[in-house]
Amino acid sequence: MITTKIISMASELGPIKTKMSEVLDRVAEESLPKKFPVGYVTRLTGVETVYRRIEGQNTSDFAAMAGRKALQRADLTIGDIDLLIFASASQDLIEPATSHIVASLLGAEGVPVMDVKNACNSFLNGMQVANALIKIGQYKKVLIVSGETPSMAIRWASADKDQFLRSFAGFTMSDAGAATVLAASEEDDEGILAIEFRSDSNRWDVGTLGMGGSRSPRDIETTYFDMDGRKLAEAFMSLGPGILNETLEANGYTWADFKAIGMHQVAAPYIDDICKVLNVPTEKVIKTVADYGNMTTATMALQIELGMESGLLRKGDLFAYIGLAGGISTGLGIFRL
Repeated sequence: MITTKIISMASELGPIKTKMSEVLDRVAEESLPKKFPVGYVTRLTGVETVYRRIEGQNTSDFAAMAGRKALQRADLTIGDIDLLIFASASQDLIEPATSHIVASLLGAEGVPVMDVKNACNSFLNGMQVANALIKIGQYKKVLIVSGETPSMAIRWASADKDQFLRSFAGFTMSDAGAATVLAASEEDDEGILAIEFRSDSNRWDVGTLGMGGSRSPRDIETTYFDMDGRKLAEAFMSLGPGILNETLEANGYTWADFKAIGMHQVAAPYIDDICKVLNVPTEKVIKTVADYGNMTTATMALQIELGMESGLLRKGDLFAYIGLAGGISTGLGIFRL
């Protein structure tokens, strides 16, 4: 039976490491003469540091940089890849697919490409798609890349307090890239063991970035994040642990089997609450949001890298990743690293 092995994983941080205090000073200054309680951002999110792009750096640039790093770690070239998937909440253009731009940057001549998009779960969904295509024998080696540039959608100056509160999400996001190389294998217990999702799409409007879509093709106001953070957290918790428990049970695992657990993170204070609702052991979760900000689709790659670098994770360990994304959707990936 064909299975999917994870050959390599890589992340790429925005080159400008920025203290949240600097971000909030700019928000306060650009919002004058209005005054907003910017200090609450750090208190409510727990984010101390974010990483930002340099001027002119595009979403595809982050994806390509992470892709090169993942290929190098896999001891492969782009010529060894059968399919390139760009999986991200960000994009260079509405048309064409950003995967084409990344392929061009990497010199991937003739390689088929596609984009997979589902907010912060895009990378995990990309792995799900690649796993299915590898298992049916259509492709043997797949490169999945992600690039995120959410700093471009920050509303620095708010018209009123409500608008300021709904702009919170952008303040704490980081620009980043992620990539993984997946390959066909005949080993039963390695790589991608399971990926399952559940959604509550009636809550799609809790958080939006509407620019360029058919609902708001040219409205400048839709180029900024608009999100109710409290309602988003409540939406995640309302889905409950069902899909997580069902996936664990279907594959014969309990949380005790995992060396560490990754989780998409928006705010540090909510991590313990979400873990409690989802019945996830908090002490096993790799916490990154305070030091790296909301890494959107790059969260999983970063957490695996940090786990490997610290010695917490080693080759052969079981790792679980809990995906949480606007829309809203939750998911669980089970991996043998």
